[in-house]
Parts: sequence; structure tokens; C-alpha cells
Amino acid sequence: MPDLTAFAQSNTAARIRGAASRGALAHALIFSGAQERADAARYAAAAFECVSEGDRPCLTCAHCRKVMAGIHPDVQYVRDPEHKELSAEVVRAARSDAFIRPNEGERKVYIFEDCAVLNERDQNIMLKTIEDGPPYCAFIFCAENSAALLQTIRSRCIELKLGASGADAEAEDEARERAEAFCRLLAEGNAASRASFLVKLENAKPKREELGAFFESARLMLADALLALYGAADAQADAALASALSRRLGKAKLTGMLDLLDEYRRSCRYNVGVGVTLGGFAAECEDILAK
Repeated sequence: MPDLTAFAQSNTAARIRGAASRGALAHALIFSGAQERADAARYAAAAFECVSEGDRPCLTCAHCRKVMAGIHPDVQYVRDPEHKELSAEVVRAARSDAFIRPNEGERKVYIFEDCAVLNERDQNIMLKTIEDGPPYCAFIFCAENSAALLQTIRSRCIELKLGASGADAEAEDEARERAEAFCRLLAEGNAASRASFLVKLENAKPKREELGAFFESARLMLADALLALYGAADAQADAALASALSRRLGKAKLTGMLDLLDEYRRSCRYNVGVGVTLGGFAAECEDILAK
């Protein structure tokens, strides 16, 4: 049984406890950051199931103890050990199960412990259930970077960012800055400048994790542009950049670039060569933009 004593002293735990004790814990949560995602997910699941009249989770009632032991019948980890990504069948099974009332607790809780294996198809399968599912359902998503989730999913969740080390925060900022620079070049429409940028990125010799973070961040910014195209811009997005991208690229090119960035983001989970990866990305990017 995991010991959540240390996590229970964190600011994130205090936020969960306060909301749950008021009956105001959001039904869909994202835990993002480099640390403690598994602890946070288990703690939140216990909060959903806890029957204490005081602070929730109490970590001592029968429901909390079952969650801690990983045996609560209403807390499900959505996993697919047979595949590198969650299969559509596994996700559809979770969606169908959500419409069956809880066995013992007040809630049915679905934990997606690694959103890197949750592809766009699977997220779209779950979207309607997250948005308008039964009132007794709760969903917990764990991701090092919330950009692994579609904007349509993120907009229906409350994100709680877990403490990251200084190095992790610096790496996230660098990925975001690189992505913003690349997206501004997309909005300007200068092919030579884009090529020069990618050459400089290759010469910087980023690790594949850093390259994956760049693709994720760029994809998020283009997703904001697509939303802007339909008049549904994210309030937290860079409105000027989103508008410029939507005007320059339009729906077809935005969609093509989103798919391309998603493909290359996923490729960075494996042992890929940065030079070959960026070369392939550059060529396919220009193919899309030339159409």
C-alpha cells in the first residue's frame, strides 16, 4: 500500500482536500508535471470515494483504504499492457462501463495514468462522456505535459500542476519558446526562415524528449489557431498568434500540420535520431504548406 503521508502535506493535496470537503472537486482533473502524478491520482481517487464527515480523503475509512490498496471496485486504471498505445477497444470499454452505476462508492473513477499512450482517436472517443456523462463519473488524467491532451479535453478539466524541478521548468519554457518561434515563422509564410530555424534547432542537438516537447507545444499552439478559426479561441492562448496562424494556414493546412506534429511527437518516445527526425519533419511540413 503506498504511503501518501508526504504528498498529503503538499499544496496540491490541500487543494484537493479543500474542494472535496466542500463537495466541489471537479469531475475531470489533469495532474501535470514531472513529479508525484501517481500519488496525486490515487489521493484524488480516494477523495472522490471517501465517506468521512470531515476532511476528504481521510485515508482511514474503508473506501480510502481500498483505494490505497488498489482494490476499490469503482476506481479503474485504464490500461492496455498489450499495446504501446491504448487500443480503441479498451477506451470504448471504459466509456461503456461509465454508464453502469457504482458498485460500492459514490463515484466511478477512471484514471489515465500516462496520457502519452492516449492518442487523439481515444481522446475523441472519451470526449462526450467527459463532457456530458453520468454525474457519478470522475476522470483523472496524468501527463508530464498537458499538451499531450487535446484542447477539447483540457477545456473540460481542471489542471493541477505538480511541483517541477528548476531544470524541468526551464526545459518546458525552452520547448514553449522554440514552438512559439516556429509558429510565428509559419504565420509569416517564409519557407527559407522555417528551414533555417529547423537547421539551428538540429545544431542545438536537443534530446529526443526535448524535441518531443517542442512538437507538443507547437501542436498546442496550432490547435489554438484551429479553435480561433471557428470563433472558439482558448482564453489562455496567444490570441494574436492564433489569429495570424488561422489566417495564413486555413483549416486544411492547420489540420495537416496538427496531424504531422502529433505523428512526430509520438515518434520521439522511441530511440530516434534527432537529425533524421527533423529532416523528415521539415520535408513533410513543406509538402503540407505547399498545397
